[in-house]
Amino acid sequence: MRTGAVFFALVLLIGVIAIAAAKGETEIPLGTVLHTIANHIWNAGFDVDPIDGGIIWNYRISRALVAAACGASLALSGAVLQALLRNSLADPYLLGISAGASTGAVSVAILGFGAGMVSLSLGAFAGALVAFGFVALLAIPAGRSAGAIILAGVAGSQLFNALTSFIVTKAATADEARGIMFWLLGNLSGVRWPDVYLALPVAVIGLLVCLWYARALDAFTFGVESAASLGVPVRRVYVVLIAVAASMTAVMVSIVGSIGFVGLVIPHAARFFVGTRHGLLLPVSALIGAMFLVAADIVSRIILDGQVLPIGVITALIGAPAFALILCHGRVLR
Repeated sequence: MRTGAVFFALVLLIGVIAIAAAKGETEIPLGTVLHTIANHIWNAGFDVDPIDGGIIWNYRISRALVAAACGASLALSGAVLQALLRNSLADPYLLGISAGASTGAVSVAILGFGAGMVSLSLGAFAGALVAFGFVALLAIPAGRSAGAIILAGVAGSQLFNALTSFIVTKAATADEARGIMFWLLGNLSGVRWPDVYLALPVAVIGLLVCLWYARALDAFTFGVESAASLGVPVRRVYVVLIAVAASMTAVMVSIVGSIGFVGLVIPHAARFFVGTRHGLLLPVSALIGAMFLVAADIVSRIILDGQVLPIGVITALIGAPAFALILCHGRVLR
């Protein structure tokens, strides 16, 4: 039954991506979307208007695929961090990873760190690792308790968000500042196929690595000492999975900006459907996260006529009430 849930979620994801290709400022029939996809993948030869075909393939499909990869990566990172830290409030945004990745990416884009030899993704990755290292060092003297880690994460997020704002204010031109601030709220407008070729492999490889350690994550449910007694190489699992979570977050932030609530809320929703076994929880979290962010992107494009809202605004407007509902039902604290 639970395997069927994974298959059902995958079918829903494909349907949501197709809808995302049809919806927008210019409404395009779903049949035209399917014909365009068939023409490009199988050279089917359907008669499709060149303008509609260009909008679908060059803009909307690539945008939907990046949104799916981003949502899957953030949800997966949240599920992994919550298991490793045994803290239901852990996610890349709250632990400062997203804020650090934003600072790293902005440092490369505006300050020119690396003298052109460091890519935006690499800068974001370095910032994510620095931010998480800062949070870890801050939490150690406080006893590494759940509350200490969360408080350290809040402090780290505020610090790196302030650094990002300082860099933008100090060094960016007016046009650069406007573009960066819009990007930091989550922006898929500039996404094209080269971004797909980066985001999709990162999401797929991240999922496969996390699934490889699914049994180890199950062992962490009972605590670090219990996991070690069961033969889990605790230190190696920590290093590998935190590096994977930081890498996925960094790459996605470098492409679409910082997006909150996905990594926090989606793992809880997935546990509601399939339980706590990570062999199922991880792929279901990834699929629900992908569907959620694609759907949020659709809403961001159609909610206001002639204007596209930052996708981070939509995820916050939906995610905050959803998290409040989960909290009221006591699921976060169990």
